[in-house]
Amino acid sequence: MEFKKHPERIPLHCISVPFIYMMIIPSIILHVFLEVYHTICFPLYGIPYLKTRDYIKIDHQRLSYLSGLEKLNCMYCGYVNGLFHYASMIAALTEHYWCGIRHEKKNNFHSPEHHKDFLEFGDKEAFEKYIRHK
Repeated sequence: MEFKKHPERIPLHCISVPFIYMMIIPSIILHVFLEVYHTICFPLYGIPYLKTRDYIKIDHQRLSYLSGLEKLNCMYCGYVNGLFHYASMIAALTEHYWCGIRHEKKNNFHSPEHHKDFLEFGDKEAFEKYIRHK
């Protein structure tokens, strides 16, 4: 709710609204394709299915102290941010299944949390040992 501290920016906020809300279309398209991939491929890989409701939470519209517009904004953020978290988890589990090697430590790369269990970049010996014993 940081924006409430800056009423002088209301005109700028109004300009940005269409750019924020136009992202709903690619988000819905992403969600459809993500579900197709998730539903078909995870069982083939033996990866446990993720429940959408564990990642997408839309509940702020029940808060009586929010205006109608604020409730709508919160519903949008709950959906889109939850969807991206859900997509990120599906991608992480897919990466873990297919790869499992960390990226090279260069250029301030922020390694994802799920890489902590991956093999070190460039460690051929660990890679070969893993392949032989798994």
